[in-house]
Amino acid sequence: MLTELKIKKMSIYPPLLLAPMAGLTHSALRTLLQDFGGVGLLSTEMLAARKLPIENEKLSPFLVRTEQEFPLSYQLLVTDAAEVAPAVEALHRFGADAVDLNLGCPAPRVRRKGGGSSLMEIPERVKKIVIEAGKRTDLPLTAKIRLGESFSEEKLRNFCLMLEGEGIDLLTVHARLRKEPFCRRPHWQWVAKVKEWLSIPVIANGSVLSVADAEKCLQVSRADGLMIGRGAAFTPWLFADIGREVYGLDIPVKPVCLPELYARFVLALVERFVPERRLGRLKEFTHYFAANYAFGHTLAVKVQTASSVIEAWQRAMDFFQCSDPESLKEAAARIAEVEAVLL
Repeated sequence: MLTELKIKKMSIYPPLLLAPMAGLTHSALRTLLQDFGGVGLLSTEMLAARKLPIENEKLSPFLVRTEQEFPLSYQLLVTDAAEVAPAVEALHRFGADAVDLNLGCPAPRVRRKGGGSSLMEIPERVKKIVIEAGKRTDLPLTAKIRLGESFSEEKLRNFCLMLEGEGIDLLTVHARLRKEPFCRRPHWQWVAKVKEWLSIPVIANGSVLSVADAEKCLQVSRADGLMIGRGAAFTPWLFADIGREVYGLDIPVKPVCLPELYARFVLALVERFVPERRLGRLKEFTHYFAANYAFGHTLAVKVQTASSVIEAWQRAMDFFQCSDPESLKEAAARIAEVEAVLL
């Protein structure tokens, strides 16, 4: 089993990639994952190519980045080849380590604008986008797709071969059809088909939420690596666990103190993001993080209905006091750090 992928001048070690997720894969979560280890390639949230040239990387919540966040892939939401050149130029200014093309997002608002998975139905437009991107950058050029509208080996094969032929260096396959929700089991066996067709690295994505899922996915898909999405927010130490138990890597085991982890996340939000960009991201993270508790839905609801970060923080502390008082004591020093800057 490969423990390292080399794409042009970039090394992905281990071959465990963070999935782009709206409201989640920002700087605060990325550094939390890195603290545990095991992430081979980080990702931004989906970035609208049209807006990138005028974005301020020091203020935009989509672009805020610390020095330790490396390597970092920037995912582009592109609808037309004309958007590519100014967007890629901006990514060069921002210090991107790789460029990823979003060809799989099923969100209706994205599809209505001609982006995401809608592009899989217009392969000629995608071809122009990939060719233009290849002309504009020497960075690793990757793409993320779904399986399509319906199961069609011929259609999917032709599309994937076109991507490889026009210069995509690595392909991630979310193993679901466009309309299939997260509650449906992914079709990892279809990733194996893509792997047979292509010579570039193929990464499997979809419902890798545990070490057992990772082992099963790699066995069925025969992929060159895994991309992890929601599992990163549920359990930020998942990359490290998979790195150790599946890839046999020497990653130090760090104790998990949930209130302390939550405090680190909040501290990062407060230190790196402008005030109006903090609460939404805290609510989004808490929705997943709360699943670590038997009655976590209570925490999720309390934070979701808060009207400020301070109120959300206080409600979370009340929940920890009732549900996890011993861990709350362990996290006292970190909690004091947060309250020194927040309250």
